[in-house]
Amino acid sequence: MSLILTPNIPTPDDFYEKLIETHRGLTDEQSRDVNCKLVLLLANHIGDLPVLEQALAVARDGYE
Repeated sequence: MSLILTPNIPTPDDFYEKLIETHRGLTDEQSRDVNCKLVLLLANHIGDLPVLEQALAVARDGYE
């Protein structure tokens, strides 16, 4: 399996709305904590180290 980089969420606007709502009313620190928890939950769900390594590389690209 490899990382899917093409749009893969049937209703991306709905997801984005839910993501923004999740952070509404939180402090910056709380929002960072929620993001960290979300990353770890999704990484655990994926569970495939090569795919996770690809995702980490893509996310970091441009910051080196």
